[in-house]
Formats: sequence, C-alpha cells, structure tokens
Amino acid sequence: MICDTAEDFAAALPSYRPVAGLDLGTVTIGVALSDVMRSVATPFETIKRKKFGIDAAALLKITDARDVCGIVLGLPRNMDGSEGPRAQATRAFARNLERLTPLPITFWDERLSTVAAERAMLEADLSRKRRAELVDHVAAGFILQGMLDRLAHLGAK
Repeated sequence: MICDTAEDFAAALPSYRPVAGLDLGTVTIGVALSDVMRSVATPFETIKRKKFGIDAAALLKITDARDVCGIVLGLPRNMDGSEGPRAQATRAFARNLERLTPLPITFWDERLSTVAAERAMLEADLSRKRRAELVDHVAAGFILQGMLDRLAHLGAK
C-alpha cells in the first residue's frame, strides 16, 4: 500500500516495530533502519543494484529479518519542488515493490540528503574512499530521520 501522506503512513503502522528508509540510486540503494521506538535512524547497508527482482528480494530479505513494518523511499524532487525523471523512476519502483509486499510505503522529500550526508562524513574526517562507500546508506539515514521526526510530531509510535 502506497501512502500519500505521513498521516496515512502513520495510521498504517503497527506500534513498536522498526521502519526502513531507502535512498534509491541508479547504481545502489542505501538502506537505513529505525529502532522499534522510531526515534533514531541508523544507516544499515548499501545494496548494489542489479535488476528490480534481485533488488526487491534483497530489500525484502532485510525487512523480514529486521521485522520492519513500513518503508520510506526518498523522493528526489528538483530544487523548485517539481518531479523529474528520477522522481518518476522512484514512484515506479514503489509501485512495483507494492506488488511484492503488504508493507506500507511512503515518500520523503530527499532534497539535499546526500549533501547533508557528505557534510556529516567530512566533519567526521572520513577519507574520500570511505565516504564513497557509506554515502548512500548515510543519506538513507537522513531520509528516514526526517520521516521519524515527522511521525513523532504526529504522535505516532
């Protein structure tokens, strides 16, 4: 089920189970997971993309193993708020994933999440090589934390 709003997403989530955040790229998918209280997002893993079926199987393996109850996909809007080809590809990915899982799926505006991730890793004094390895799932953490903060504001557990 694709939820159009944070309110709809919150209503579809059972209590005290983690949520996953995804930073969907053309080469990789960054994955972050929340704690069961949904207060902290933690970068988890980067999946190398192959084709949709293989990518979805890898994601669903993580959601099953970690008892995830919902998925937040970063939606790459343009700086003016419009949606371009990457946003359309993300929405298509969500529609295809929806056919494979009963988990609620929603979107979070991911503008500047990769910039924020890069800045945080620079401040942590990580090497260029290490930043390249981590950027996708750290960006997923920023995306997921944005949704977790919104859910907390709504009073959802």
